[in-house]
This record gives sequence, C-alpha cells and structure tokens, in this order.
Amino acid sequence: MVKKGDTVLVRPGERIPVDGIVIEGASAVDESMLSGEPLPADKNIGDPVIGGTINGEGFLMFNATRVGKETALSQIIRLVQEAQGSRAPIQAVADRVAAIFVPMVIASAFLTFFLWWGLKGEFVPAMVRLVAVLVIACPCALGLATPTAIMAGTGKGAEKGILFKNSEALETATKLDTIVLDKTGTITVGKPAVTDVIPLDSSCHTEEQLLRIAASVEKGSEHPIGKAIVVEAEKRGINFLEIQDFKASGGLGVEARVNGIPVRLGKPRWFRESEIDHNNFNQRIASLQSEGKTVVSVMQENDLCGLISVSDTVKTESREAIRKLRDQNLKVVMLTGDNLQTAQAIASQVGIEEIFAEVLPEEKSLKIKTLQEKGARVGMVGDGINDAPALAQADIGLAIGTGTDVAIETGDVILSSGDLTGVSLAIRLSRATMNTVKQNLFWAFFYNIVLIPIAAGILAPFEFFPAFLRQLHPILAALAMAFSSVSVVTNSLRLYHREIK
Repeated sequence: MVKKGDTVLVRPGERIPVDGIVIEGASAVDESMLSGEPLPADKNIGDPVIGGTINGEGFLMFNATRVGKETALSQIIRLVQEAQGSRAPIQAVADRVAAIFVPMVIASAFLTFFLWWGLKGEFVPAMVRLVAVLVIACPCALGLATPTAIMAGTGKGAEKGILFKNSEALETATKLDTIVLDKTGTITVGKPAVTDVIPLDSSCHTEEQLLRIAASVEKGSEHPIGKAIVVEAEKRGINFLEIQDFKASGGLGVEARVNGIPVRLGKPRWFRESEIDHNNFNQRIASLQSEGKTVVSVMQENDLCGLISVSDTVKTESREAIRKLRDQNLKVVMLTGDNLQTAQAIASQVGIEEIFAEVLPEEKSLKIKTLQEKGARVGMVGDGINDAPALAQADIGLAIGTGTDVAIETGDVILSSGDLTGVSLAIRLSRATMNTVKQNLFWAFFYNIVLIPIAAGILAPFEFFPAFLRQLHPILAALAMAFSSVSVVTNSLRLYHREIK
C-alpha cells in the first residue's frame, strides 16, 4: 500500500496510483478521466500527477503527496455525495393540492348533509346529497392529472432518447434559465482529429506526401496525437512506408528513419530547443495555435517540410443545438478545464459568449454554485468523471449517454443518443408535460367547482331546471366523475402523440 512520502515509479501505459509530484522522468499523461480534455498533459520534474490517470510513453518517478481519501478522485466522489445529499426532493403538484382539497370536500359533504337534514328534516334525501357530493368530488381526476401526464412525457422522452430518472427532474427542468455546457465530449467530439495538413517543402509538396511520412513514423506511437495522424492517413487511403530506428521522446515528439532519411515529428518548441530554424513559419504556427489547435512540426533531416494541426473538433450538431437553447431564452455558458485560448476558439465556433476556462475538476461544482447564488436555475450538461460534482450540484444534471458511468449515475436526465440537441428537446418536453399537468388539474377542478354545488343542491329552489339536476343522484354523479377522469387521461395521451421538436 502506497503511503504519503513514498517514491513511486510508473512505467509507460500504467495507471498512476496516487497523487504526487514528479521527481524524475518526462512523459505525457492522459488525464481525460478527470480533466475531460482529450490531449495528454506533459509532465516533467516538479509537475503534479493525479491518481487514476494513465502514463503515456515515458517513465515517471514521483513522490506521493496525497493518498486514500485525500486524492483528487476521492475528493470528487465526496463532492458528488454532498451535492446529492443536500438536494431537497420536490413534492408532486397533485399532492400539494390534495392536502387542501380533500379535507375541504369532506367538510362540504357533511355541511350539505346537516344543512338539508336541518331544513327538510329528512335523513335519506340529506344522505343522498352527501353521497352525491363525495362521489362527484372523488379525486380520481386529480390523482390522475399528474401521473398520466408524466407517464406520457417520460414515454415520449424515451422515444427520443431522453431518459428522465424521476418526475422531479421533469418538473424542475421547466424552471431552468441557464445551461452550462462542458466542452470536451459535449460540445466537441472528445477525441483529437487532424484539422490542417500544410506542406512547406518541395519534398512534401502535397498533403498526401506529408501525411504518408508523418503517419509512417507515428504508426509506432501510442500518443493520442500520433493516433489521430494515423487515423487521418488511413481515412484518406494512404499507404505507409517502412521505418527504422523508431524512438519516442516523452512529451516532445517521435523520430525514425524513413527510406534512410531521418524524420522527426513533434512540438515546435522541441525543434527550437535543437536550434532548428522555425522563424519563417512562427506566424503561421501562432495563427493555428490561436484557434486552439495543437501544432506538430514535421522535419526531414534538418528541414521543416510541413505542419500538421490536431484539435478536438466541434460536433456537427453543437452550433444548431446551442442556437435552439438561446431561442428558448436560456443563457448558455461553457465550462472547461482547457486553456482560455482554446476555449475561446471553440466558443466562437458555436456561438457561446460566456466562458469559464482553466477550471479544475474540483472547482466545477463551485462555478455552478456561484451561478445559483446569483439566482440562476442551472442545468449542467457533461459526460466525464470530472463533471460529476457539477452535475450533482446543478438544479438539473443532464448526462451525455456516451460518457462515463459516474456522470450517467449522477445526472438527473440522460441523453442516451449523446446528441447535444437533446438538451433543448428535454426542456421543451418538460415544459409541454408540465403544461399538460396544469391543464389536467384545471379540468379536474373545473368539474368539481361546477358539479359539487349542483350535487349539494344549489339548483333545488329553481323548478325550471330538470329534476335530475335539482336532486343529483349518486349514479349520475359517478358518471360525471368518470367523465372527468376520461378527459384527463385523453389530454395526457395527446401529449404522447404530439410532435415535439
């Protein structure tokens, strides 16, 4: 068992067991399970490492600083538990109304009985009126108003790939005014992909030639950026070349010999440290980086023959989904652990104006809490372990169904398709459902308000009314009560067959 202060050695591909500080080695660490960011983080001497993340190609030696319940992952689990435990359950609308309605009906029935018994001195007619009031005021329609609408709403949601965990989530979603979106895996695909292939030398005068050389070298790499380059080459049907003497330099790049010619791929700063001239292309590199892209320089011998940029690409439906949210008068905010420059580049593509960038996993729930303290009703949309505390803290947590099990378990609503357009659809559906509940409650009360006085005998003095209305028989009262229940169920079924976009 690892203790605080122990020295831990982590080999390539192994999972880091506890939190610590690097004292020897260099590598790129996949922190996506916590940060949500698809590109690995470079780790050198003095940098922190987090338990549960995965080491890349280099070896790392670090001193354990936090173990057991003190680790970042344990803290996230604790935050989730606290946020879930602090949320009060929402009582159903019908229950709140019935608490007042039922005693009032019973009181009205007995008042009717004693009034008619006192006026006429006849027990049986007075008892008939009491029974008629109780039968016609039977809260069947009131009891059906909420569950039938919610059953129709949740069924409609399931049909569209939206799973509400409970009726409280369905009700609360109607009150949201702010939607906070995690960036990686929610707005973006969550996996790095090649966005630009820029040949710069006569030996690589086409994109295919540059990709062939780069992908041939990266074929032996396990780095996510290298895999993205290989995938792009395979997508274009490019054949790979034979390589020799492959070598990876942790956190910087890779090198090999292609047809006997030395080729190196890596970060521009790696080549600047080697005094290889990048000056003619620094502006172009800076331009790509300003768009939130990671730039890979490709060198043949000592000449820069091309640039390849890799980025986490925006999902095709994200911009349209965010437009729909704004059309619903919802404020949209992006929350990410990525740097501000990358966050701004993504936000500009999808039309988001407010950004929380460089937010640590344990700080995400605090950002949600800050918005809530300002009076906002917040819906949080996320997919990663790092999003779980924020999903739990929000008024409604909407978990992307293609995300981690922890996020799905924490969320109140699951978007099983992984499609961001499901957020606006879920809110529209919740609003339609609650409108149906209100309509059902209106009709249930409308019947009672109109027919209870008739059952009590309010029309008895008026002889021009039919006899069955002046002395409403319990059988007719039961028929009217049944009709009110049928109307409520029918109205709920209209919701299920209604087209919600």
